[in-house]
Amino acid sequence: MSEKRDFYEVLGVERNAGDDEIRKSYRKLALKYHPDRNPDNPEAERLFKEATEAFTVLSDAEKRSAYDRFGHAGLGSGGFDFNNAGMGDLFSHFQDMFSDFFGGFGGNQGRRRGQSPQRGQDVRVEATISLKDAMTGCKQQVTVRGSATCGTCNGSGAKAGSRPQSCVNCGGTGQMTTQRGFIMFSTTCSRCGGSGQVTTDPCETCHGQRFVQKERSVLVAFPAGIDSGQRLRVPGQGMSGPAGAPSGDLYVDVDVARDERFERDGADLIARQTVSYSEAALGTSLMLTLPNADEIKLKVKSGTQPGEVITMRGDGMPTLNGGRGDLHVVINVAVPRKLSRRAKKLLEQLDEELGGVEAARAV
Repeated sequence: MSEKRDFYEVLGVERNAGDDEIRKSYRKLALKYHPDRNPDNPEAERLFKEATEAFTVLSDAEKRSAYDRFGHAGLGSGGFDFNNAGMGDLFSHFQDMFSDFFGGFGGNQGRRRGQSPQRGQDVRVEATISLKDAMTGCKQQVTVRGSATCGTCNGSGAKAGSRPQSCVNCGGTGQMTTQRGFIMFSTTCSRCGGSGQVTTDPCETCHGQRFVQKERSVLVAFPAGIDSGQRLRVPGQGMSGPAGAPSGDLYVDVDVARDERFERDGADLIARQTVSYSEAALGTSLMLTLPNADEIKLKVKSGTQPGEVITMRGDGMPTLNGGRGDLHVVINVAVPRKLSRRAKKLLEQLDEELGGVEAARAV
């Protein structure tokens, strides 16, 4: 018997090829040389075995490492004996792999052994929370509408005391298999919905469908710092799956409502604070209440100009990674619309005084 070829040469890939490239190359060779496509062709059968052996080694990190270091000798006797194995043994040994690649080969009928029923569908809902809740975090009920496991029959679809029967359409496998050329295709059985069983005495509540349409409330935890446009995943709170299958997941699209006093820019908060002319000129201290009801002291320096921004580091929104944004306060100066005679006179005197100061500065 001739010496084995290099596995990289067999698959036609470089020694530094990635897993995807190795898998793609094997898929191409397996389709080309598969015995179902080349009946009574010993050479195609030999090339198919050779490609499969190369793939089983190079797709396994431990075996590939040993092969790269020591060649075929490094594999010892731990591999599959491809030279002495018949095609039936080969199909049995790699049945799952062929099903993953091609949807079934060599008489692989129905659902693969150990495969679980398809999980329930995911559900997406929208939820609106206040800026306060987004700042502190909260728990809120959201309404989910859709199918749920029937409580009368506990999802069996049958009356109490009645037992489901094996589906005659799919033979109890839950899958309908069709063949196109040498490739087998499997689809979920339309009669039993993939469960492999049907009921002859159906439940009066769900009429044998196993599910009923209803609304239910799910308590969702919104973390502090959540923002509009972000999505939360609640595992297992989607639609119920077929009998024995897990439920889907619930996805909550978050919208943070507008706040009357604060604007949000990512993790930063923006507020506007009005002070009097004298407070802006002389300086003052104010108490500002944040959306979470915390109060912080805002210091307005003397000479603060209209539109000036005072930044308070770390007093903004929390972030999901544990940080915190800033608070930016835009100062507005209130100018009185009506003045008494005395107020006018005082302002005129102040203007003269300030004019004198400005003149002194200009010298």
